[in-house]
Amino acid sequence: MKIKNLKTVIISGIVLISLTAAKTLEPGQVETKIRIHTNKGDMVVELYNETPQTRDNFIKLVKTKFYDSTLFHRVIQGFMIQGGDPQSKHAVSGVMLGNGDVGYTVPAEIKPDLFHKKGALACARTGDDVNPSKASSGCQFYIAQGKVYSDAELTQMEDRMNFGIKQQIFTTIISKPENAELKKKFMDYQNKSEIDSLRALAATIEPQIDSIYAKSTKFSYSPEQRKAYTTIGGVPHLDGNYTVFGEVIQGLNIVDSIAAVKTGPGDRPVQDVRILSMEILK
Repeated sequence: MKIKNLKTVIISGIVLISLTAAKTLEPGQVETKIRIHTNKGDMVVELYNETPQTRDNFIKLVKTKFYDSTLFHRVIQGFMIQGGDPQSKHAVSGVMLGNGDVGYTVPAEIKPDLFHKKGALACARTGDDVNPSKASSGCQFYIAQGKVYSDAELTQMEDRMNFGIKQQIFTTIISKPENAELKKKFMDYQNKSEIDSLRALAATIEPQIDSIYAKSTKFSYSPEQRKAYTTIGGVPHLDGNYTVFGEVIQGLNIVDSIAAVKTGPGDRPVQDVRILSMEILK
């Protein structure tokens, strides 16, 4: 997976959408549960019906034994564990992994009621610079670990996200053809590190920014998100950027065990953490 921050000449931030935690099951739908059997222990994940294309692709790969003998090739404690690279099946020790795929992507299914609480199962993908539609890898996935946040920390994150909304408004304004000269001044002041001039020039368009911002939808964490992130934890800054298509319902301790292993270059575990098999539970 790749995380890309958006930057402009003055301010930076990541604009996300407000998310909630509840998921629904339509009449006639069946919850799909899959056991992930690893050399560190077993986890059971439940796949969401709200992400049907991602769900069905994952089920197809499980049925064909695609994931059997692959590695959790990228592990970052306090963040996530990532697997699904087909090149990892017979990879020798120390080889950099993460570029293997199946030759296709899956359309993004980023839903406003699915988020990165601890145990969330999500799709890896390439960055926005080459993948603006946020399409998912056809095979690589990760499981969120993250950390527990306080309400104050989440409020600070909300403030940063809303600051990012103002940034986007600023970028839109100065990118208009009629503001070409204004944009040129901003770039000149930035290149010369003339901070006072930058601030003075920004002040001239603040009324426009504030007017548009007042009518914009603000970022805020739902009560469900706050409850999850302040109790079991997770990775809230990924919300809205990656397809979350399931969650661990048994074996969260295995996520912690895998996340705690010693890693080397590329965050690859020094001792292989292998997916021995996956099976659909009836």
